[in-house]
Amino acid sequence: MHQKETIHSFVNMQREEMSAMWENFVNTPSQARDQEAANAMCLKLKGIFEEIGFECSLREVGPVNAKALIGVWGKERSGDPIIFSGHYDTVSLPGEHHFRIDKDGKAHGLACLDMKGGIVIAIYVIKALQSMGWAERPIKFIFLGDEEKGHQQADTPKLIIEEAKGALCAFNMETGLISNKICIGRKGGGVANFTVKGVGAHSGNDFLKGRNAIAEMASKILDLQALTDLEKGTTVSVTIIKGGTVPNGIPPECAIDVDVRYEILSEHDRVLTSFAEISKKVYIDGCTTTFNYNEYMAAFETTPDGIALADFVAKVSRDTGFGEMGQTRLGGGSDASYITISKVPTVCSMGVMGEFNHTDKEYALVESLFKRTELLTNVVLRINEFANR
Repeated sequence: MHQKETIHSFVNMQREEMSAMWENFVNTPSQARDQEAANAMCLKLKGIFEEIGFECSLREVGPVNAKALIGVWGKERSGDPIIFSGHYDTVSLPGEHHFRIDKDGKAHGLACLDMKGGIVIAIYVIKALQSMGWAERPIKFIFLGDEEKGHQQADTPKLIIEEAKGALCAFNMETGLISNKICIGRKGGGVANFTVKGVGAHSGNDFLKGRNAIAEMASKILDLQALTDLEKGTTVSVTIIKGGTVPNGIPPECAIDVDVRYEILSEHDRVLTSFAEISKKVYIDGCTTTFNYNEYMAAFETTPDGIALADFVAKVSRDTGFGEMGQTRLGGGSDASYITISKVPTVCSMGVMGEFNHTDKEYALVESLFKRTELLTNVVLRINEFANR
């Protein structure tokens, strides 16, 4: 039997089992920042990973974060490992979100799409490989319990970067796109808070004694907005402004929030350096400015190696009858960013396909659970074509 037919036959026989695991995962609460619930999901996954031959370890990443789960299958094998990555925690939404499949072949339920379906795919790729006796190189699982923004004030980014080093390539099992496109880049970003301290005074009687904090900030806002570079995918947007106390008083203080998004890692450094320079600059004598910046996600930078991996996956998709796969960049963050920082070719959005993440309308296409499992099994079986490119 031809390789792709063997894989198809295996996955077809596992459909009920895969669906049952998907349902079990979705119906297991693991809300982000609910450490107890998320860690319970982590232990469930650890048990499943160990049952299929993974050597697993749990890592503490922060006082309020669920544990990171690292697993390796075939640790003793030569060759650089292949990574499957993602998160097992979910967003918190009100109401009931139990797993169900509707008449149109769509699965519903909290995290069916983002991203417990992707974890099921990763597990059954391994099972399919094992059924075929594949044992060429190690495979590493990196699954986190503090999705993206939850990495703030945590050691998770550093852990991902260290664990990813030396890998051949990585498949991040985030939401698959309805368009069947492969994500090759995502914006990083954060929020800066600027505060200007001026001198309050009566605007009629003591105008000259006042130092208008809003006026100082107005000049700085123009400097901040000018940092936007659309050609490089960088945007700097002033989004909230607060200042003043009464209509007839020179405002002693003004504060703004500034949203930052960037696609190229070097742009992060440029923007932060410019923030410091703008903060030091004085337009009105007697005004002082301070700022802080809270990074919630580094950019998943598009790289030549990442594009090469996406091209290879697309070729396998064509060869195995799963259609054309284009490429795209997305705005939302993912842990593909930190794997790429480790110089590992990475593609994202390799999980089940669907729409409306983080809402009560979230759904996933049931058939994509099986098709993506077949596709990625074929990709792994042919991975030396990519390695030897």
